[in-house]
Amino acid sequence: MDVQKVDAFIMANAKFFHDYQIGAVREQLLAADDSKWTMLQTLQFKDPTITLIISLVGGTLGIDRFFLGNMGLGVIKLITCGGCGIWTIVDWFLIMGAARNVNMQKLQTIL
Repeated sequence: MDVQKVDAFIMANAKFFHDYQIGAVREQLLAADDSKWTMLQTLQFKDPTITLIISLVGGTLGIDRFFLGNMGLGVIKLITCGGCGIWTIVDWFLIMGAARNVNMQKLQTIL
């Protein structure tokens, strides 16, 4: 792909990935062919900040895990009321990283 396209994509979507993943994302995008570009533009990433807000509001019910597509963990979290609140509090610190990992998996699926 064109270097300018790749840099523009990274500038627009850097918040959706971990800092240490940005270099790998750039290399993968540069190595990809131009036919992937239209799919990349339509790809919707999970916003880590929105995921954290969802976790703060509905984390006890597992809504944050359902939002990320982790249906099994969402059901378990729902049944246990967020692990009696402990799992909910732990997720407040971990959920943004989980959202970024989901985004990286989506990108790697496309590429």
